[in-house]
Amino acid sequence: MQVEFVLLILSLLFFISIFADKIGYKYGVPALLLFLAVGMIFGHHGLGAFFDHSGIEIETSTAQAIGTVAMCIILFTGGLETKLGDIKSVLAPGIALATVGVLVTCAVTGVIIYFLFGWINAVASVSIWMALLMAATMSSTDSASVFSVLRTNGIGLKHDLKPLLELESGANDPMAYVLTTTLIGVVLAEQDNVETLPIIQTVVIQLVMGTVIGLAFGEGLVQLMRRVKLGNEALYPIMVLTACIFIFAITYYLQGNTYLAVYVGGLVIGNNKFTRKRQTRSFFSGLTWLSQLVMFLMLGLMVKPIDLLNYRVWLPCLIISIVMIGISRPLAVWLCMLPFKRYHSRDKAMLSWVGLKGAVPIIFAIMCKSQGVPNADLLFNVVFLCTLVSLLTQGTTLTPVAKKLKLDTKPEEERSLEHFDLDLPDEIQSSAREVEVDARILTNGNTLSQLNIPPRTLVIMVRRGEDFFVPTGSSTLELGDQLLVISDKDAEATYKQMTNEAEEEALWRAEMKQKARERFERATRWMKWKKS
Repeated sequence: MQVEFVLLILSLLFFISIFADKIGYKYGVPALLLFLAVGMIFGHHGLGAFFDHSGIEIETSTAQAIGTVAMCIILFTGGLETKLGDIKSVLAPGIALATVGVLVTCAVTGVIIYFLFGWINAVASVSIWMALLMAATMSSTDSASVFSVLRTNGIGLKHDLKPLLELESGANDPMAYVLTTTLIGVVLAEQDNVETLPIIQTVVIQLVMGTVIGLAFGEGLVQLMRRVKLGNEALYPIMVLTACIFIFAITYYLQGNTYLAVYVGGLVIGNNKFTRKRQTRSFFSGLTWLSQLVMFLMLGLMVKPIDLLNYRVWLPCLIISIVMIGISRPLAVWLCMLPFKRYHSRDKAMLSWVGLKGAVPIIFAIMCKSQGVPNADLLFNVVFLCTLVSLLTQGTTLTPVAKKLKLDTKPEEERSLEHFDLDLPDEIQSSAREVEVDARILTNGNTLSQLNIPPRTLVIMVRRGEDFFVPTGSSTLELGDQLLVISDKDAEATYKQMTNEAEEEALWRAEMKQKARERFERATRWMKWKKS
């Protein structure tokens, strides 16, 4: 194929996937599921099968390379966007879910897979180690899509469940990676009697080395960025991206857990001050969505729908999905939460349901194919169907489940600056917001000094149409003006309270007017009836 033709097809696929994301937001369907569908439709084994196999086909080695880079970026962004202050109170249960929870999920699911494939005479018989390998590839969760669904429906989660899930989703992938790589070695060795002690030693060494390397190089990059001033500000996000890739590569050669090192490095960098921090986070947020889009498109392009129609494939996969959703995940959650008495049964039920699969199982399945694991095609189909079932069942029912368990709450409103570009460090106890001038604001007068604003609040700029100016106390304001307001945290809370009270009063007045109008209409109809 010509390069231009490949770029044209890829750009069209990206456009379709982006608009599919918009549709998913509207109807509450996880966007990753729609990316997956787009890949299946336009793949070599999708519509391409009806046009002389003219669809896009991706080789396993290429898919593994793309997946490795994508996973590196996804985990680094997870650490970069995690605030230690938010996860401090959920650190212990989060680590328990990310380590013990993954082990329990893998063990329970693996044993069930082993007996299941032998019981229903599946397409291939698997050893206990192969069954555990299948389970390990799917033992981690992806909570990013969970929050996108909840955010779309305008709800949050009570009892610190959101930071707990954020910590688990970022920290459980390294544990699943260690289990997957270790079990790949066991399966390829074809040994009946495997010593567990060397496996445990390997797991511990990789986790420790990954943590140490992530801490060291993450802190090293922060110190470097504080001391070096670059001539071009656009290079700061590129420097952080380079550090992300470097941490991943150097950890591999130092025999550490690469994914854990990347996550810890992002965590250290994201919780320190450095130049152009907000732009860097925005840069990596876009890269993460691009990475997930690419991963699910790639999975859709690689899957063979004809193989999934065999009942010996889809039947065990469906049972495995039910086992992971209804047995493995709940059992892991309830065991890990036993020491933490502040979490009630409803909290544990919600945590059990939030076991959504994401891009990680895709990468692990591709890794198994590239390393020549026996029955790798079967494993790939299992991962595909389990991910699909998870997205269809758990992803589309998160909001009803949260409401049923009475754990839904109105999320904290996040207003981004639309008309102004201002970068305030997180360490500054101030917040910036935009306020549109309306009739309520101009009740006491139309000059800035007459505005009713909280103390310790400054209006530092006004946007009128396409013009900007710095106001003074005597500046005249007009309807539709956009004000850039900066206030400290206490004043911000006061302002929100005043705004909410004003909105509630306006709603109450509108309701009273509506009731008065209805009473007048009823009285008018009664008078007409009496006269007639």
